[in-house]
Amino acid sequence: MRARRPRDYFHGKWLEPEEWLLIEWPEDKAEPSHYWLSTLPADIAMQAFVRTAKLRWRIELDYRQLKDELGLDYFEGRRSPGWQRHVTLVSVAYHFLVRQQLRVNKACPSLGSAGTCSAS
Repeated sequence: MRARRPRDYFHGKWLEPEEWLLIEWPEDKAEPSHYWLSTLPADIAMQAFVRTAKLRWRIELDYRQLKDELGLDYFEGRRSPGWQRHVTLVSVAYHFLVRQQLRVNKACPSLGSAGTCSAS
């Protein structure tokens, strides 16, 4: 649904254009579980809109993994070039790990929790 926030109405004029309001309401729940406001174009396909809205959670998970597992937040330097090198190396390490995970998943889609491949 397209909507406008009430605070955008001033002296008979809308200050901001309409936005998308996306509400996720699982069938087995009594009330909605998630809400999104978005400024994506009005003619966007609903499937693309939902995929884009849910992509935020994937980004949050990636960021948490960069911090927790690869030390993105461990830099203690004082200069910008050092920070840029640190972020670049962490990003390259993350890219390598994601590629390795994709390679393993492709080679052995039914990898068990014990780390053994049952597709052999």
